[in-house]
Amino acid sequence: MKYIFGPVPSRRLGLSLGVDIVPLKSCTLSCVYCQVGKTPSVIVERKEYIPTSDILEELRGFFTLEKDLDWVTFSGSGEPTLHSGIGAIISGIKELSQTPVCVITNGTLLSDPAVRKDLLMADAVMPSLDSALEESFQRINKPHPSLTVEKIIDGLVSFRDEYSGKIWLEIMLVAGINDSADDIEALVRAAKKIRPDTIQLNTVVRPPAEQSAAALTEERMEDIRKQFGDHAEIIASFKTSERKKGKVGIGELRDYLKRRPGSVSDMLAALGIDEQTLDSLLLTLEDSGEIVLRDHRGSQYWEYIQDS
Repeated sequence: MKYIFGPVPSRRLGLSLGVDIVPLKSCTLSCVYCQVGKTPSVIVERKEYIPTSDILEELRGFFTLEKDLDWVTFSGSGEPTLHSGIGAIISGIKELSQTPVCVITNGTLLSDPAVRKDLLMADAVMPSLDSALEESFQRINKPHPSLTVEKIIDGLVSFRDEYSGKIWLEIMLVAGINDSADDIEALVRAAKKIRPDTIQLNTVVRPPAEQSAAALTEERMEDIRKQFGDHAEIIASFKTSERKKGKVGIGELRDYLKRRPGSVSDMLAALGIDEQTLDSLLLTLEDSGEIVLRDHRGSQYWEYIQDS
C-alpha cells in the first residue's frame, strides 16, 4: 500500500490506520523539531498531489478486509491540508466505514475557508500552534513567507466557530525558543481565543530536523501545563501499559520508522509489541540495510534510511 499504513496502536488514538496523502516533506513549515527532517522548499499551494481516486481505492480495499479500528488518521509525510482532495477523501471514508476520522495538521491553512470546509466532516482535528509571537514563530517553524502568527490564530478561531467536532491543540515546546514567560503567556491567551477541547503539550523527544532543538525538563513542562489550566495535558511521554495491542509485523514496523525515528522504548509503547519480537524485526530491517541506529543526546534511535 502506498498511501495508507498500519493499523498500529497510537499513543493518542488507540488502534489507528494512517492516511498519508502528500509526497514526503510537502509542507508549509520547516520546523526545527520535525522528526521527518527539514522541508526542502516550503509551499502553500493546494493541489491534488496524489490522485484522490487512488487513495480511495486503497482505503476501499482495506475496509473490505479489515474493520477493527479506533481511528482513521491523516498524518505522515507532510501537511495533509495541502491536498485539495482531502474533503472528498474524508467523505469517502465516511461512506466506507463508521470509524471516526482525525486530521493531524499544522493548522497553517485554516485561514482559507475552503480548507475549513474540507475538514468539517472529520470527527477530530489536531492542529498545532507552537508560538503566538511572530519572532518565536519564525525561529521554531520557519514558515512560508505568506504565513504569520496572526493569520494562523485567526484561522484557528474561525475553524472553532464553524466546527462541531473535537479540537485537540498541540503545542511543541523547544528549550530556548518558545518557552519564555512571554511566549507561554501569549500561547495561553491564544488558546483561550481558539477554545480547543484539549491542549496537548509536547517537547522534543525523537531526533529533530536541527540538532540544536532541545527538550524541556519534565518539571518545566508541568509548570507550563498548570498555566494552561485543566484542559491541558502533557503528551511527551507515555507508558506501554496504556496502549492497545495490535497485530504488528515487519510491515507495520517499517511503516512506523519511515515516518519517524524510534527508540526501542518508543516502539514498544507505540506498537504494542513484545521486546523479543521487536528485536527480531529490527535485526531483519538492519540486515537488509533499511535502518540504522543513531545516537541523539545520549539516547539511541532507529532511523529508516532506504528501501531494501
